Amino acid sequence: MKEAPELKFRTRRWVKPEDLNPNQTLFGGSLLKWIDEEAVIYAIIQLENPHVVTKLISEINFISAPKQGDIIEMGIVATHFGTSSLTMRCEVRNKLTQQLVLTIDKMVFVNLDATGQPVPHGKTDISYVKDRLNKKEE
Repeated sequence: MKEAPELKFRTRRWVKPEDLNPNQTLFGGSLLKWIDEEAVIYAIIQLENPHVVTKLISEINFISAPKQGDIIEMGIVATHFGTSSLTMRCEVRNKLTQQLVLTIDKMVFVNLDATGQPVPHGKTDISYVKDRLNKKEE
């Protein structure tokens, strides 16, 4: 059985007063917005196409609630390449304590053409910009 790819935690956010709910913890809607934005950027880079949309976000498991001043980090990794889709998983954790904040097992993004129709992307593996740039230089 193929081992699951390791999550890379590259994006950090500082929980500020405007991000709080009435309980004085991070508003879940703000966190989901940040995750969706980070995930679509990841998908755009992987698929090398700016025309990518969110199709599905599976069950969202809120585990702990960050408070004002906490620094959280988001980890996202591709788990499956479909014909025109890219599936990922996500974890969010507190940067300083490493306490898990949230998990999402499945996020699906679809590769579109300029008219908004799904189109095959031809990708099968995670790639990194630095590797693509090195290929262009060779």
